[in-house]
Amino acid sequence: MNIVAIDIGNTKIGVGLFLDGKEDSIESLSGRAEADLKSYLASIWQKIPALESSAEAKRNGAIVVSSVKPAWTEMVRRIARDDLQEDIHLIGEDIPLPMSLWVDQPEKVGTDRVVSAAAAYDVVESAVVVADFGTAVTIDLVDANGVFLGGVIWPGFEISAQALKDNTAQLPKVTVHRPEAPYGKNTADAINCGLYYSVIGAMEEIIRRYAEEIGHWPQTIITGSGAKMIVDDCPFVDNYVPNLVLKGIVLAYMKYIETKSETV
Repeated sequence: MNIVAIDIGNTKIGVGLFLDGKEDSIESLSGRAEADLKSYLASIWQKIPALESSAEAKRNGAIVVSSVKPAWTEMVRRIARDDLQEDIHLIGEDIPLPMSLWVDQPEKVGTDRVVSAAAAYDVVESAVVVADFGTAVTIDLVDANGVFLGGVIWPGFEISAQALKDNTAQLPKVTVHRPEAPYGKNTADAINCGLYYSVIGAMEEIIRRYAEEIGHWPQTIITGSGAKMIVDDCPFVDNYVPNLVLKGIVLAYMKYIETKSETV
């Protein structure tokens, strides 16, 4: 099964090519760089073999999308239609969510959160926490039966750093990085330490409370653009998995195809 998986976030668009279900290439692109996105999609689409039965050399693949930004969804839909002569398959609309949700408004949960949680549970097969560090930070809990129970959301590093600059008279904007010491000897380092360690401390406290709720400490997986930076300071984290959302998109589509074939 050949899939172009697209994760449309608030800042970036992740694109992964999976040939015969195996990862071939992954790229993260700015959602504001439409020309770059068009060029990359065209190049990886050409890697997918044509259907033998197609006189028009139609590719034997699918474009599957998870999105939290409707305007960029339409941009990707337009590129797929105009440049690749393909329709996209949107998770949550064309493709069902890959797991059950026990929340107040399932339709309002970001599909990126759900597919990454499903991908984690598919491997762990037990209660699992997925923490995703992107524009926003989300920490979600899946129970032992594979049910998405909900989670927490708070601003990511970039938003937090910008908020401090915008709402104070003299504090500078910092780019968060792993500190050399647990405290700063200047203003910029103090802000960096505060933002860096507050996220790690909050994550550990949140997972502890999840553990109290379900009766045991769940496995914890972190992902997202900011996860690699903090993983070495998180002994309570079991695995760092890059591009978990893309893997979850592939899983959601494969489950959908399997279900369709069983009902035929």
